[in-house]
Amino acid sequence: MIKSLAITTISLFALSVASSGYAQEKTTVATDNLAKIMERLERLEMENKQYKARLQEIEQGLEDSTLTRIPAPAVSTKEAPRMAAGGTDGVIKLNHSYSYDMLDPTLNINSKQLLLLQHKQDGRLANNSVYIGGSITAIANYWSSNRDSEFGYLMRHPTANNQVGKVVSEATIHSAQTSFTANIGDWVTAYGEFLYDPEQSFGAGTNTALSRNQVQLRQGYVLFGNLNKSPIYGAIGKMNTPFGLTDTVNPFTGSTNWHAFGGLANGALFGYSKNGLHIRAQAVQGGSQFRAANVPVNGTNVPSKLNNYVVDANYTFNLGEGSKEIMFGASYERGSAYCQSFPVVHFQVCPAANPAWAAYGRARLGNLTLQAEFDKTVNVWPGTFNPTAPLDIFPASKVSSFLLGGKYTTTFKDKKADLSFEFSNFVAGPDGSPWERQNQWVVGSALFLSESAKLFTEGVLVEGYAPLNFISGGNLAPGETHSDVDATSIGVIIGVNVAY
Repeated sequence: MIKSLAITTISLFALSVASSGYAQEKTTVATDNLAKIMERLERLEMENKQYKARLQEIEQGLEDSTLTRIPAPAVSTKEAPRMAAGGTDGVIKLNHSYSYDMLDPTLNINSKQLLLLQHKQDGRLANNSVYIGGSITAIANYWSSNRDSEFGYLMRHPTANNQVGKVVSEATIHSAQTSFTANIGDWVTAYGEFLYDPEQSFGAGTNTALSRNQVQLRQGYVLFGNLNKSPIYGAIGKMNTPFGLTDTVNPFTGSTNWHAFGGLANGALFGYSKNGLHIRAQAVQGGSQFRAANVPVNGTNVPSKLNNYVVDANYTFNLGEGSKEIMFGASYERGSAYCQSFPVVHFQVCPAANPAWAAYGRARLGNLTLQAEFDKTVNVWPGTFNPTAPLDIFPASKVSSFLLGGKYTTTFKDKKADLSFEFSNFVAGPDGSPWERQNQWVVGSALFLSESAKLFTEGVLVEGYAPLNFISGGNLAPGETHSDVDATSIGVIIGVNVAY
């Protein structure tokens, strides 16, 4: 329309010039000017079409791509450093395999910081970018027990709020997670992980109670490190403590070692990783922490002082034949969770800290993985002595946990598949005591539909029933306890774990 209007206006002007008696050469000049204007209008119209096409491409890209920004316009050399420093090139991305690795509750449980830095080192995580991820695990299971309402399986709290009778079953969401990883430049990363886990929540009531259907910040920290430039790294925040290995070869069920000694606490972590050597030290907040860490602060459980710590060191021997390697490690912590007096109640104040130590090893021999771990407290757990007859014949005991497991990786219809077996136990009392031990046997299989989607099945046998709360009594009649060394429960689990 603009083009037509311009042509009409210019034509009228030319006719007017001619009718006024202008010389012929003037008419020729007007004609030349008209041709130039027409050429310019055509060029502007072509550029307008190109801009519209580019805009449509960008709008379509916002719908299909994981990017959430329009590329910044070109800037001069002087402006570029300022814009880079301001982070204007940042984008939001997805990385399925990275999210699966970080949210996997079976591997690298207390070494996620190093795993994150290794992903950055390998170029799988870009600087000045934010990665959004998530994971969900759905299960169906069937269980039977030789004791009414006593199921020692620890992937859901073993209380009558979760299972009643001698036969139980369920189909449910076991857990769901979301996470973010913000890489700010070469050295700084902010990580946060949110967890929904009604099966293992410490909230009151059944697993459908609102108090147990909450979302929590499971881990969150600021990580400083760049393995391409330095073997030293550090983190401040809420994270798993570097005590023991606590990993499992099972596709779903956590090891008894993790349940017994896997810590979660506020603190500051310092690490060193180079040439197979990995050393970590964490200053841990005192008082009763979120999991498996407790040191009294001025006679209270208030976490108002950094008076607990954990140290760990391991070394990996590369056997030089493909993916074959052997790793050995050891840990020590000043204050474990096993320090309360009778009767034992989670997160209560302790009279004194009870240290613990751990030794572990893992061999990866091609498709075969073997793993072993032993954890133990330095002192006895005072609360394991019940002063009331007839249970007063059992003295207080140290607490230990042992694991031995193996996994074989193969393929099934061109998909990665794992076959595994694991034994792990928890020992908290002398021979013959009702709370002597709880053993867990797991046979598992897993089929990976993709790098971040896993189908799994497990058969589980649990021998003994020894929940930590009131493990030696105190919530029943004097001289009685709900622990039962002869309780046995057996179950079958099927499930799926998917991450994005």
